[in-house]
Amino acid sequence: MSALNAAYETWSKEDLIARLRHLDEQHLKYRSKNKPHEWHIKTHTDSFNFAAHPKRKIALKFCYQGQHYSGMEFQPVPTQLPTVEGTLFSALAYARLIDPDAGLEGCGWERCGRTDKGVSAAQQVVSLWVRSAIGEKAAPENDQVDVEEASSSNLTSPTQETEDGSGLEGDFGAFGDWDEPPTDNSRSHLPEDSSELRYVSTLNNILPPTIRIIAWSPVSPDFSSRFHCRHRHYKYFFTADGLDISAMQDAASRLVGEHDFRNMCKMDPRKQLTHFIRKIKSATISPVTEGISPSTNMHVFDLIGTAFLYNQVRHIMALLFLVGSNLEPPSIINSLMNADPNNPLPPFRPDEPAPPIVLTKPDYQMADPLPLVLWDCAYDDSQLNWQVEPEDSEKDGLSQKDFSAKLYDTMHSIYSRSLIQTTLDSHFLDITSKFHTPSPKYLPIGAPESVPIPPGGSFGFPLGGATYKRGSKYVPVLEKKRLASAEEVNERWRVGRGRNNGLGGWRNKLSIILLMLLLPMRC
Repeated sequence: MSALNAAYETWSKEDLIARLRHLDEQHLKYRSKNKPHEWHIKTHTDSFNFAAHPKRKIALKFCYQGQHYSGMEFQPVPTQLPTVEGTLFSALAYARLIDPDAGLEGCGWERCGRTDKGVSAAQQVVSLWVRSAIGEKAAPENDQVDVEEASSSNLTSPTQETEDGSGLEGDFGAFGDWDEPPTDNSRSHLPEDSSELRYVSTLNNILPPTIRIIAWSPVSPDFSSRFHCRHRHYKYFFTADGLDISAMQDAASRLVGEHDFRNMCKMDPRKQLTHFIRKIKSATISPVTEGISPSTNMHVFDLIGTAFLYNQVRHIMALLFLVGSNLEPPSIINSLMNADPNNPLPPFRPDEPAPPIVLTKPDYQMADPLPLVLWDCAYDDSQLNWQVEPEDSEKDGLSQKDFSAKLYDTMHSIYSRSLIQTTLDSHFLDITSKFHTPSPKYLPIGAPESVPIPPGGSFGFPLGGATYKRGSKYVPVLEKKRLASAEEVNERWRVGRGRNNGLGGWRNKLSIILLMLLLPMRC
């Protein structure tokens, strides 16, 4: 008997019913409104008439340190750490740039990509309607639907919305994003606005230093930060110690093109995905040469694609680490992409055999989220006109040049503190090395500089972020346990949690527990 059941067994009927009602209230609280809450940002108590002010649609470009957040996307239930969206939404509401009571939908909120817990972003983009000093007067409340429809019309087909709609993205959590050509409206000229509100400095004065607004741009009413994005660019940083970089580069090159990535992602049954083909434009591994000492042997995996599946980048990186450790051949990439028996892949090279067909995903561990960053979200230049603050700043005496210097100095201070911490850690390591020796270097397997693994000895292969998976025996990926197919996962969710999603699911679960515990009382 589990600890939970043991605890419930001592409860009276009245206590169990009260518990059930409490859970109902909790879920009603977080599911009834699509409105983020971040308690560390104060809220205004006095009323503010948003309908009396002009508004316009803008895009915000910002960066954030993912280790401080439970992902990018706002969650309807409490999370251990705040979410990036929840924190940004609260800052916008505190600045009275959006109506907090209208929630995300009320301001037409759209993001370029969703990032998981621990994953960072350098140039994330969101688009939304905000209060303006020069925009048009806000539409009457009963016309709000028209404004929202204008911001999302002609952007996606019903099929795309079903497959890549709400849920978690890709590695960023699930980035099931599809591209659509911009409309004529979205390609219109976007002038600079010298008398507009100070969106960048206002928000940066409210937000924590782990989130920084870099720039804003006026956009057309039908612009979508998600669907008008031409491609997403991810970077994954790692040290090359114990890795065969040439083998990893070979494996990465096999990713380019349109492939079925069902075996390189995490299934999210809430999205009911049946299509797993994604297009990779570029996949390279190279040394990091800027802003870091060459002695660190730091490398970066650059991955550019139009759209990504849930945790796709971290799964790919885990496979590259296995290839770099010489635990898997580069052809493991082709094998896992060969998921359709009706369209089998040919050999990648003439001297290689045809890859085996892998119908379902082997159970392997994905890479650590810390080194992963959403580096860039690319758009047509005609759609955006990134700017910082108005040139005319006599009101407060802070020019655009002065403000840019202030933001740069803030970011440089963060960088300097990190550099100091790295220097301290380097000296601590140097002192430790005088009294302790490092572990034998087993990786990459079979390399001249590596030592053989002794019988029964344990070793660890990298998962990124200075984390390792240790064991005494390595099981090849294609010999690992196979997980359920997408069809099985989707069906299981439809007849289980999907049918009783949310409040109903909690009620049914507690009702079953209550029934099981009360039956002995009636016998």
